[in-house]
Amino acid sequence: MTQAQARHLRKSMTDAERRLWSRLRNNALGFHFRRQHRIGIYIVDFVCLERKLVVEVDGGQHNEPAGLAHDTRRTNWLNNEGYAVLRFWNNDVLLKTDEIVETIWHALGKQRNDLPPAVD
Repeated sequence: MTQAQARHLRKSMTDAERRLWSRLRNNALGFHFRRQHRIGIYIVDFVCLERKLVVEVDGGQHNEPAGLAHDTRRTNWLNNEGYAVLRFWNNDVLLKTDEIVETIWHALGKQRNDLPPAVD
């Protein structure tokens, strides 16, 4: 994937990606996240480089055999590079945003009582 492809993906985020980005951007969780960031040959939806945490927001194509196989290879490669990978379905991000953010919060090593308030 090229920088131009990453730039295109940043401009054409899904509703779910846009919603989650509104909760991750500007160090909202106390850590800097990047969106549509290149790691090796892959472009990940969101990444906190400081914590080596990747967050993926998946649509239905990821539930097809080819998508599942690709995601498994990709996750294994990212794990081998030291990244933890969290995957969420688009619908879950849209319907359970607070729970998704809390899961990310915990993956960053934070405690529930420190979770910042939602700002939608």
